[in-house]
Amino acid sequence: MKRIFAIAALVASPALADDHVDAETVEKIEAYLASIECQMDPADIEAEDDGGYELDDVICKGGDQFDIVLDADLNEVERRAE
Repeated sequence: MKRIFAIAALVASPALADDHVDAETVEKIEAYLASIECQMDPADIEAEDDGGYELDDVICKGGDQFDIVLDADLNEVERRAE
């Protein structure tokens, strides 16, 4: 049983590493969100395979909630109301 768990952990580890967003990028994303009067929990920033980022549960001024997609240059390319 321990062997199966160890193999599963090794297989899952690369997928988890791909979701990591470095602190400098998180700061840039938070600055962008502040400029559009929005905020979110940084733990909800997900790295995408194309180099962009998906921001889940972004709360903006007025209480509206969105999912926002940024490209690799941190330009907003999509916004979906929640």
